Order: sequence, then C-alpha cells, then structure tokens
Amino acid sequence: MTADEFRAALARLAAGVVLVTAHDPEDGPRGEDVGMTATAFLSVSLDPPLVMVSVRTGSRMDELLERQPLWAVSVLAQEQRHIAGRFAMKGRLSDRLLFEDMATTRGPVTGAPLVRGALAAVECRTEQCVTAGDHTLVIGRVLRVDTPDTGSGPLTYFQGRYRHLA
Repeated sequence: MTADEFRAALARLAAGVVLVTAHDPEDGPRGEDVGMTATAFLSVSLDPPLVMVSVRTGSRMDELLERQPLWAVSVLAQEQRHIAGRFAMKGRLSDRLLFEDMATTRGPVTGAPLVRGALAAVECRTEQCVTAGDHTLVIGRVLRVDTPDTGSGPLTYFQGRYRHLA
C-alpha cells in the first residue's frame, strides 16, 4: 500500500470540521490566540466526558498544547467554510491576522476564542497526549459545552473538499 492509496481510501470517510483554538499567554504582552482546522475530532467517553483531537506533531498547536492545558473546539456550520479554509492553509499568515476580522467570543473557562455562529462550543483541559506517527492525539476533559440554536447544518469534509449536507 502506498501513501496515496491510504489517503484515497480515508478520503471516502466523511468527517465533521472543527476549529481548535487556544490562548497562548506567553506570546507577547497580551498573549496570542492560536487556531487550526481539524477533521480528526471525536468523542471518547461520556463518564468522564472526554474528547480527542489529532494535531500534527511539531505544529504551532502541538507545541502550545504541550504547555497550555486549556483549549476549545468550535464545531463549524456549513456557512463557515471560509473559516475552515483560512486556518487550514499551508504557509499561512500569523494567527493574530487570521483572527483579526472573525466574530469570536472568549470561552469563559479556557479563555480560548470560540467562533460565533458555530454549531457547538466545547471547552477542554488536556488529560493526556499520545504520540501516534506524525501526529499527537490530545485527549481533553470537557469542562463546558454550549449548543446554540443556529438553524444551520454541519460543515463536512469528504474526498478532499468541504461540503454540506443536502
């Protein structure tokens, strides 16, 4: 099996799209917000409430979550495709510029930015990190959730493209 064959097979699995965020209090005088788009996010346990996100080893988010245990996830709505694309770009701008004109609120528990209009917000504290190939699996205890009534459907990722349910 080649890497391309592996990638093609897993591209046939539809996934929800989330924005993972955290606040880095050590970056600059007021700190800096950091974000990344993810499709590898899932529920792990109800009791205790645990979720998991996969982050690329050595990425800015991976390095931040090694020392900052508080983070959040915004489950993106279908009309938030531009946000997913913005935070998934390779060779992208600084995180400060990416957040600049985006409607967010501060998570009351984590201080991480939460996307306004998202289908759900999940605030977490890291319980465990597991190295898995070229990624780190970050397991977080859910501290708070918010599920506003948006009337929108989820943004999904399937066969290499963002999509929405018909």
